[in-house]
Amino acid sequence: MGHLTATRPLRPWTAPTASDPVSTTLRLPGSKSLTARALVLSGLATGPSTLARPLRARDTELMANGLRAMGAHVSISDDERWLVRPHPLAGPAHIDVGLAGTVMRFLPPVGGLADGRITFDGDPQARQRPLGPLLDALRRLGVRITSPASGSLPLTVLGGGGIRGGEVVIDASASSQLVSGLLLAAPRFDRGVVVRHVGPPVPSAPHLRMTVQMLRAAGAAIDDTTPDVWTVEPGPLTGRGWEIEPDLSGAVPFFAAALVTGGEVTVTGWPGGSVQPVERLRGLLQAMGGEVSLSTAGLTVRGTGTVHGLTADLSDVSELTPALTALAMLAESPSRFTGIAHIRGHETDRISALAREFTALGADLTESRDGLAIRPRPLHGGVFETYHDHRMAHAAAITGLAVPGIELSDVACTSKTMPEFPALWSAMVTGKS
Repeated sequence: MGHLTATRPLRPWTAPTASDPVSTTLRLPGSKSLTARALVLSGLATGPSTLARPLRARDTELMANGLRAMGAHVSISDDERWLVRPHPLAGPAHIDVGLAGTVMRFLPPVGGLADGRITFDGDPQARQRPLGPLLDALRRLGVRITSPASGSLPLTVLGGGGIRGGEVVIDASASSQLVSGLLLAAPRFDRGVVVRHVGPPVPSAPHLRMTVQMLRAAGAAIDDTTPDVWTVEPGPLTGRGWEIEPDLSGAVPFFAAALVTGGEVTVTGWPGGSVQPVERLRGLLQAMGGEVSLSTAGLTVRGTGTVHGLTADLSDVSELTPALTALAMLAESPSRFTGIAHIRGHETDRISALAREFTALGADLTESRDGLAIRPRPLHGGVFETYHDHRMAHAAAITGLAVPGIELSDVACTSKTMPEFPALWSAMVTGKS
């Protein structure tokens, strides 16, 4: 089970309740996953890169700071266009990972390429997040690392200016980021890498496909034709311009608002060929009563005001679990979500946290090892603990659309991936920008 701690600031944030169907068109910040990967690939490239419309949030700023600490030039002063100029990587350096899985899993391999001592630590809860399989794999590839016996933070990478590389077996069933972290740096390994996953299925497969696509876009030779095997050849990564599309997980609470209120929400800026699992989200929202369309105007979700229950394996889109759970609480029939045991190791144990907080509001739900069973019934107001977890805050805000008096213990945790969330959410519900 993951780590559950609740803290309550003095002034909770009351989620606004919708008196009318929401109707809004909005532009949302860029994808956290795309921004993080583009930063790493840019820092390892042979020439400069730009990131257009990246996500400026705590996680991505920590990633930029980590690369900067190891010697890369990263300019993020312009919100619309970040610039990365690679330089030789070197220590000594200390990297604060915050509570970001991307930073704690993508930068230790980069640290192995640096010449010098690179230390890593983060928020107290970050020490609970699974990291051991990545560290063991890096050791087998020739990287010197010191860490607690638990294979967690804090850790030190004694970079030797390069990584031998080779073949490695890893159990990445806890997080797809364990594989992505190896793959992103692998073109710079002396022998590249062959990563073989052995164990239960790797969750969040769309994120691995994103990693592969972005590596190829940066000039890497990577073969993923064999299931659970990724082969990356050694070679240079080229600097390039990265277009960062809106964050799908961040958009889901706003789309959920359309379903709950019978309204319409359009998020602008979606490309025709998204590298995020838009089609998977479309299927889930349509099953719950939404109508989803993609046009030149953007990605639009319309609701009828009636939400249907849903039975689904969410292993490939587990980030959506808190928002979909909130929707399921307001549905007219039961729901069951499975395949999400790994989210117990996210920012908090999300399964237990969702069960605890919704039960406190009067919900009828059952927690299992890998999921939740939800039987809707009327809810009442109350303080909803967020556990420093942005997705928990999103779930509470969605619930508050239909249930008066939902108070978030800490709405500021949404700054992890969307600092604008409270203002955007309130403007959508009230109709005032």
